[in-house]
Amino acid sequence: MTPLAGEVPGVPVGTCFEGRRALREAGVHRPLQAGIAGTALGGAVSVVLSGGYEDDQDSGERILYTGEGGRDPRTGAQTAHQLLTRGNLTLARSHLLGQPVRVIRRVSGSTYRYDGLFLVTAVWHEVGRSGYLIWRFLLEAQIYRPAGRQVTTRLSRNSIHAAQVKAWHDHTCQLCGLRLTTPAGPYAEAAHIRPLGQPHHGPDTPENLLCLCPNCHVQFDLGGVGVADDLSLLGRPGLLRRVRAHCPDATNLAYHRAHIYSAEIGDPG
Repeated sequence: MTPLAGEVPGVPVGTCFEGRRALREAGVHRPLQAGIAGTALGGAVSVVLSGGYEDDQDSGERILYTGEGGRDPRTGAQTAHQLLTRGNLTLARSHLLGQPVRVIRRVSGSTYRYDGLFLVTAVWHEVGRSGYLIWRFLLEAQIYRPAGRQVTTRLSRNSIHAAQVKAWHDHTCQLCGLRLTTPAGPYAEAAHIRPLGQPHHGPDTPENLLCLCPNCHVQFDLGGVGVADDLSLLGRPGLLRRVRAHCPDATNLAYHRAHIYSAEIGDPG
C-alpha cells in the first residue's frame, strides 16, 4: 500500500506525470484539484506548485509557498483573507511534526514533475500584494540536486549567544517560569524572536533570543503566544520574564506579532 507521507516506492525524484489523475493513481498527490494534501492531525503529505497564487516564490531548493483560500479562480488575484484552516493547517502541523512534504511542480501544460521531499521550516502570516492576509510556508529541500550535485540546506546558528541567554536566565522559561532539571543539569531552549534566514532575516544576537522551555518554544514559534509592547503576553495571561542583563529587542517582538503570532490560535477564549 502506498504510504501517505514520505517517498513513494518506485517513484524517483524527477518522475513526470501527465495530468493530476496520474499523480493520484501513483499515490504522489491524491486530490484532483486541491494543491495541499493531508490531514489536520497527521500534517501535509504533498503540495503542488502550479503558479496559481500571485505571492508564490520558487527558487528551486527553497519555496515561499502561499497557503490556500481567498483566490479568485478566474483572475488568480487574492480577494479575501486566508485562514489557518484546511490545507494551511496541515502545513503548519507538518512544521510542528518536522514531517517532510512531497513537492510536485507543474512544468508545462498538464505535465507535473515530482521534485522530492521538502521540510516546512517556517510558518507565518503577512499582507500579500493584493492587500489581504495570507499564510506563508517556507519549504526547504532535504537534499537539493542541481545538475546532479547534492547540496543539503542548513542554517548556521551561533550557539554562544544561545548559551549566554540561557545562562542569564538560569535556564528558566521567560513565558511560564518553568525551570527543567535533568541528571545532566538544567535544560532550556533559545528561541529566535524574528526567525533567521529568508524571508525574515532575523539577526542571530542575544537581543533576538528568548530563553524558553520546550513547550513554550513550540507555541512561540508557531504563533500560539506573543509579547506586547508592555511585555504582557498575548494568547495567555502573564508578563515576559526579564533579567537586567538581557533586553529583547522591541522591533523584533513587533515583527513576531505582525508575522508569527496569530490571535485565532492564541486567544484562549
